[in-house]
Amino acid sequence: FFFYRLSLRQIGGAVAGAGSVEALRQVAADIRRFASQLLAQGVGARQLTELISHLNDRLTARLVALLAPAHGLDPQRACWLAFGSEGREEQTIATDQDNGLIFVAEGGDEADAMRPRWLAFGQAVNEALDACGFPLCRGGVMAGQAACCLTADEWLQRFARWIDQGAPQDLLNASIYFDLRPVAGDAALAAPLRGAIAERALATPRFLKQMAANALTHRPPLSWHGGLADEAIDLKLQGTAIFVEAARLMALAAGVTTTSTRRRLEEASAALGVPAAEASAWVAGFEYLQLLRLGVQVGQGDSQGQPAGGEHPNRCEIATLNDIDRRVLRETLRVARRLQQRIELDYAR
Repeated sequence: FFFYRLSLRQIGGAVAGAGSVEALRQVAADIRRFASQLLAQGVGARQLTELISHLNDRLTARLVALLAPAHGLDPQRACWLAFGSEGREEQTIATDQDNGLIFVAEGGDEADAMRPRWLAFGQAVNEALDACGFPLCRGGVMAGQAACCLTADEWLQRFARWIDQGAPQDLLNASIYFDLRPVAGDAALAAPLRGAIAERALATPRFLKQMAANALTHRPPLSWHGGLADEAIDLKLQGTAIFVEAARLMALAAGVTTTSTRRRLEEASAALGVPAAEASAWVAGFEYLQLLRLGVQVGQGDSQGQPAGGEHPNRCEIATLNDIDRRVLRETLRVARRLQQRIELDYAR
């Protein structure tokens, strides 16, 4: 515990005192090394992913503070948003960027005049994050892209359109953007967006049904008899994503505005009358899969704190697991299958 507190204090101090992107690049490597050490010491998945997300938040906020003056901008006139796993405070060691920007403007003319400067700033932060080991998002979900650098009204219109139309791309967007969380700047700018998402989704049953169908796209790799069906598993796509998608849907159905998968499962299940033991199994299953993911990614990293490489940072070979882990994985995937069966009965019909 002393080592944990000391190292956390040291890293926090290094972030706060960093005066350049290069200095923060070194701190980012320290964060990954620290996470690997904590995993080896048996720290739980929830605590570890929340810690990684917290430290990465601080690093991002420092980058925002460092780079805004060069663009003549006041970061308190905007809010840097995290989406995806960072928005859920569930970042693992291998993670790319999903972020956006809300900027303040009085009317459309001022928004059009200010947008190029905020875009240039967003691109600078995106490039700096990339230098720190957070790869650019292949899907372009970044503050330096025009679609992700908007005023609050523009964000509200965009979210409303996705919910009202519910096209396949809209559902994909919702699965990323609806996990939004403020990281730097004026956090108050983000609150109306989260409230509007919850209110409009709850009033649109068709959208919830579409989200349910989307949540059933990927199934756990189990045989008909409930055994492990494959020699390898994508722990994200065939594992944690099942719980993440279900938790998001249930949160929307219950009007819950939190973004963490664990808290969504706990709060939404209570609001929807799900037995506590069943909800507890969902949380435990999700966190077990997160722990396996972290173990795989640490194994793919290096001693210099570089992020996990390769094309499959979430691929787990079943043969590498011991008998106990194999049994727990099988039971966890059975829990995931029962969760999907509940989603199918409650929302997809």
